[in-house]
Amino acid sequence: MSEIPAPWWHRWLMTPRELREQGVVGINMRNARYLLPNNPRRLYRLVDDKLQTKALAEERGLSVPKTYAVIRAPHDVAGLEAALKDHESFVIKPACGSGGRGVLVIDRREGGKYFKPSGAALSGAELRHHASNILGGLYSLGGQRDVALVEYRVKPAGLLTAISYQGAPDIRIVLLHGYPVMAMLRAATKESDGRANLHQGALGIGIDLASGRTIRVVHHGKVTDMHPDLKVPLLGIQLPEWERILDIAVTCQEMTGLGYLGVDLMIDEDLGPLMIEVNARPGLAIQMANGVGLLRRLEPVVAQHKSHPGLGSVEKIAFSREQFRA
Repeated sequence: MSEIPAPWWHRWLMTPRELREQGVVGINMRNARYLLPNNPRRLYRLVDDKLQTKALAEERGLSVPKTYAVIRAPHDVAGLEAALKDHESFVIKPACGSGGRGVLVIDRREGGKYFKPSGAALSGAELRHHASNILGGLYSLGGQRDVALVEYRVKPAGLLTAISYQGAPDIRIVLLHGYPVMAMLRAATKESDGRANLHQGALGIGIDLASGRTIRVVHHGKVTDMHPDLKVPLLGIQLPEWERILDIAVTCQEMTGLGYLGVDLMIDEDLGPLMIEVNARPGLAIQMANGVGLLRRLEPVVAQHKSHPGLGSVEKIAFSREQFRA
C-alpha cells in the first residue's frame, strides 16, 4: 500500500486524480458520503454536548474523567475557587466547544496562583474570567451560550508522558458503522503549548489498528521519527490496553447511534483508558498521520457492513484488526 506524499493537503502539489488514486478523503467527500447519510441530525446533540456524552458513557459503564463542577451561571463563576479548593489540578472546558478551543489545563496551584503545564501562572480572577468567556459562548459551536465543565485532569501513563511535551497525549479513533478504520496519537510539543492540537503544532502519530503500535509520525505535514523538543524516538511504541481502547471506541458508536464518528481517549496512569469525547465531524489529518487515504479503509467497511449487517462489536473489531494491519 503506497503512502500519501507529504503534505497531501497542498492540492497544488497533487491533481484531483492523484488524490483519488491515493484514496484521500476531502471534506466534501467526507460530508456527502459518510457524514450526511450516516449521522442523523437529531443525534448530534448527544456528542456536541460533553455533559450528555459523559452521561451516556457512564450508563454504558465506560470510564470518564470525574466531573468536579458544572458552571452554568454567573453565581457559579463567583464560587468557582471555593468549589475547587480540594483539587490541586483540573481541566476547565466548554461543554459544547470544538477543536480543543477553550480547554484550560491547570497542573498545580500555589499561594492563590494556578499554573498551566507550561509554567504560566493565572490568578483566581483570570480563572473566573475564562469560565465567564465559556458561558458567553466564546468557544462554543455557533457562538451560543454554553456551560463550563470542570473535571479531573488525566495523569497520563508514564510511557506517554515521555513522548509528549508538558501535556497529556490523546488517542483518536475514527469509526464507520462500528468498525474502527484508523487511529492516531496526538502528542504535544513546545510549540503547541502542551496541547495535543495538530493545527497548533502537535504531533500526529499513526497507530497500527492490529497491534496498537505507533507506525508513523508527522509534524506540520513532514514525516519524522523523533519528538522535536524531547528528542525521543516515537516509532514502535506499544500502547497499553489496546483491545480495551478499541472496545471503548466501538461502545461509543453503539451508545450514540452515529454511523461515522471519531472517539477521543486518554490513558491514565492509575485509571487506564478514559473516554474523553466523541466527535460527529472528525477531521481528516489522521490520514497524514497514517500515510493512508481513508477511502482505502472506508470502502471495505461499506462492503462488509452491507454483506454482514448484523455483526457485533467483537466481530467488527476482529475484521478491522485483520483488514487494516500496517
